[in-house]
Amino acid sequence: MDTITHQKNTIAVNGFTTIESVYTSAEIKAILTEINKANTDKSTFRKTTDLFAIRQFLKEVPAVNNIVFNAKLKAIIADLFGDDYFVVKSIYFDKPEASNWFVAWHQDLTISVDKKIDLPGYGPWTVKQNQFAVQPPLEILQNNFTIRIHLDDTDEGNGALKVVPGSHLKDIYRPETIDWQTETEHTCSVKAGGVMVMRPLLLHASNRTTNNKPRKVIHIEFSNAELPDGLEWSERQWF
Repeated sequence: MDTITHQKNTIAVNGFTTIESVYTSAEIKAILTEINKANTDKSTFRKTTDLFAIRQFLKEVPAVNNIVFNAKLKAIIADLFGDDYFVVKSIYFDKPEASNWFVAWHQDLTISVDKKIDLPGYGPWTVKQNQFAVQPPLEILQNNFTIRIHLDDTDEGNGALKVVPGSHLKDIYRPETIDWQTETEHTCSVKAGGVMVMRPLLLHASNRTTNNKPRKVIHIEFSNAELPDGLEWSERQWF
């Protein structure tokens, strides 16, 4: 079985895969250099002792686009999903060495859109920092995918993503109903320069940092779905 077929099968069955050496150390350094130049006074930037985050990352730090979408990443997307996908959301997470921040088990059930419109199958709605988010029909979430670009070596000691393999196949899966007698938790360790590809319906979580090492990740969501009746993806862009 060739590598691409194996990765496709792994995503189909488990809901995720990891791919090493997508970025060089020079590319990682170039991305971080552009991030350090950014104006952090905007509402899309959040900085606390536990977390530095940039929402709408590719829009707020546009100089990283050509580095992030290098030839290797473009080939991964085309080979695994096709050439009709576009970016619909991007976030940069910097979890500092002494962070006590953690994320409980959840699925990524919402999409970011430009306005609120009452539409069948869309809801509930939320608004954060003037950004509308809504839970769309299930088929949109089932076809979307996320790529997490790791800028640091990440393992269970600095909050690597934990997942429940195969949980993306169970539609809406409430964390309080997880049966740990039948489910298995897996930690997705990824070296700096590697990526994790996952389906948004995959149950995932993240622990507190215990090894005094940072964890910097670029989280990018992709879709090929056109939204109905004047509703638009708020961060839609081609690459």
